[in-house]
Amino acid sequence: MGVKYGEQKDLLIIMPAYNEERNIPEVLKQLSAPEIREIADILVMNDASSDSTNWIVKKRGFKLVTNVFNLGYGSAIQLGYKYAIRRKYKYIIQMDSDGQHDVCNIPKMYEALMTPGEDGECPDIVLGSRFMEGSGEFPVSASKRVAYALFRLCIRIATGRRISDPTTGLQGLSCRAALYYSKFGNFDNKYPDANMLIQMLLLGYHVVEMPAVMHNRGYGVSMHSGLKPFVYMFRMMFSILAVVFRIKVLHIGTGEKKDDIFF
Repeated sequence: MGVKYGEQKDLLIIMPAYNEERNIPEVLKQLSAPEIREIADILVMNDASSDSTNWIVKKRGFKLVTNVFNLGYGSAIQLGYKYAIRRKYKYIIQMDSDGQHDVCNIPKMYEALMTPGEDGECPDIVLGSRFMEGSGEFPVSASKRVAYALFRLCIRIATGRRISDPTTGLQGLSCRAALYYSKFGNFDNKYPDANMLIQMLLLGYHVVEMPAVMHNRGYGVSMHSGLKPFVYMFRMMFSILAVVFRIKVLHIGTGEKKDDIFF
């Protein structure tokens, strides 16, 4: 039975999907729970899947955008940001469609987005972390632990901030952060990870972390399988250097005020 849509919510959940026919049905089932549907709309960004991902989402009645060509993970998410801004959503949560991000995180992340910090400002970005006290158990290989440590170091050197999970794909965004990301040249169209965190921290966006429950993907192959991790590491380090040079040396974007959005 398809999902019945009522009045548009303030929160949009964006899920990029590429050939996730074995994983996405269970994720959509969990997202159909009343406690989620009462607070959020769900948008699946189908990145030209060659399996039945498209038809599974359509059958369940969720919002769906299907790319004609495979644009890549980052581009699929950025298109979701554009959708959210056009539809005037106030908050966005991005999560994976492979079952790694537990749906129980959504209400807590939504609350965190609306909760002012000590400075009285609500966060622009809320990161769901696998490595904080209160996070669920999440096994990590030795090679990934090295990569995470390297990215943490890069973020600390560039921004002075300690970020426990620099590659988390579970993130909540304010409409201001989503608007900035939606603009050309402001978002990595392939691997938006530590490089984007450094960019937003250097530009003065308010970034916080919260513990999250995550699992290993159920079926299929990660986008970081095979030789891709080597390409990813090289590209990420180059991108981090480019971001730091652009902001700290060329001062691009540092004089701009964060966009105000009135709904």
